[in-house]
Amino acid sequence: MIRRHTISILVNNQPGVLQRVSGLFGRRGFNIESITVGESEETGLSRMVIVTQGDDKNLEQISKQLYKLIDVIKVVDLSSNPMVSRELALIKVNAEPTMRPEILSVIETFRASVVDIGPASLIVQVVGDPEKIDAMVELLTPYGIRELSRTGVTAMIRGSVR
Repeated sequence: MIRRHTISILVNNQPGVLQRVSGLFGRRGFNIESITVGESEETGLSRMVIVTQGDDKNLEQISKQLYKLIDVIKVVDLSSNPMVSRELALIKVNAEPTMRPEILSVIETFRASVVDIGPASLIVQVVGDPEKIDAMVELLTPYGIRELSRTGVTAMIRGSVR
């Protein structure tokens, strides 16, 4: 059964690692829906969080292939555990002064925030799961979205044990 997987990959913080990891997904025919990379809790190591779709057997193969890459330290399928996942989006929306109260009520409903105000636009920051971001985009679309930038999903397993 094909389903969405969120995979955490701990890697050495070296040039070219991102290219090798993403290339492996491409060669295997997997689309990367989202990828985030940043420093981890350990000096010299970075954590990649990749969201992709596939069945469990294919994911197992990808995991085995990842471990063959010299800079890969650990691979965890976060989606097989209770996890916390978040994404951030910045949305620049048309907002003439007469429309702002209506737009601000949408923003407030989503517990989002205005991070910039221009003469005819607002930049909204929203944090949450991808479905929340999608819903916010859908509600702001009628006002005219000028620009949209999303970070991609980052995630961790819930609780204190890994």
